[in-house]
Amino acid sequence: MEPFGSPLIMNIQSEIFEESASELPAYAQIPISFEVCSVFDVSLLENGRCEFRLSERSIGAPWVKDYDVYHGEGPTRWADHWNLSNWGILSAFGNGVRLGGCAIACNTLGVHMLEGRKDLAVLWDIRVSPQCRKNGLGGKLIEAAIAWAKSHGCRQFKIETQNVNVPACRLYAKHGFKLRSIRRHAYPELPDEIQLIWCMEL
Repeated sequence: MEPFGSPLIMNIQSEIFEESASELPAYAQIPISFEVCSVFDVSLLENGRCEFRLSERSIGAPWVKDYDVYHGEGPTRWADHWNLSNWGILSAFGNGVRLGGCAIACNTLGVHMLEGRKDLAVLWDIRVSPQCRKNGLGGKLIEAAIAWAKSHGCRQFKIETQNVNVPACRLYAKHGFKLRSIRRHAYPELPDEIQLIWCMEL
């Protein structure tokens, strides 16, 4: 494991390092699932600037969403679809224990969110061990991902999530991402979910 320069984020609890794609099986052991207790209803503000309002709404019966189970996908399958040589795989460790990580896609054929651009980065994945959530590690991973994208010449950072992932939306907004577009029928197999695209100019 080679550090990304010196550790990007360091405190008593964690250090963040860049790893190779060969470590994805270990990276994938960190659960990405979370409990959905509320959702965001999305509306367009009538201010002429294509801005959106997110209104949180509690749901009657909480349920668990796990991105890794959809279509049998997950970190160990990414290399089956794309060349990962331009990706950043950042992992957080504390006392030698893997606590979380994130993956950044960049300059990769076949990743449609990259729009064929070489100066655009996409946060492809972010995950934190359940016992480490709500203590700031997700924010440190976002900061590390932004630093990685800047160091690789990217001028824009993009993230896709859904209106059912309220904690992620709050995290991205807190760290300066703006909700730029939505699609209400992006997922035919998940008709109740709305795709949200967050962007940051670097």
